[in-house]
Amino acid sequence: MPCLNISTNVSLDGVDTSAILSETTSGVAKLIGKPEAYVMIVLKGSVPMAFGGTEQPAAYGELVSIGGLNPDVNKKLSAAIASILETKLSIPKSRFFLKFYDTKGSFFGWNGTTF
Repeated sequence: MPCLNISTNVSLDGVDTSAILSETTSGVAKLIGKPEAYVMIVLKGSVPMAFGGTEQPAAYGELVSIGGLNPDVNKKLSAAIASILETKLSIPKSRFFLKFYDTKGSFFGWNGTTF
């Protein structure tokens, strides 16, 4: 189950977060090769954050996936997510950092299913 956590110092008040979540879910699923039903996106706004010594709009993300990640995929994911954040939240691509974790299956769903 891929899980993408994004934190930003941009306020999400009045923002169509559903569009961001939908676009990001679709992009992650497509690029990692997992069904959308297994992708989780967490988006947190108004997080105190400085990047490069300034508090201008910025974002930090962590993507955890059981397989599906490699340097080529990671580069494509970074570009796709940065583009969504730039378009929807006016965060410059140069002010977004994404960390990747490719992990082994050790997560359990609400019904006890192992991922």
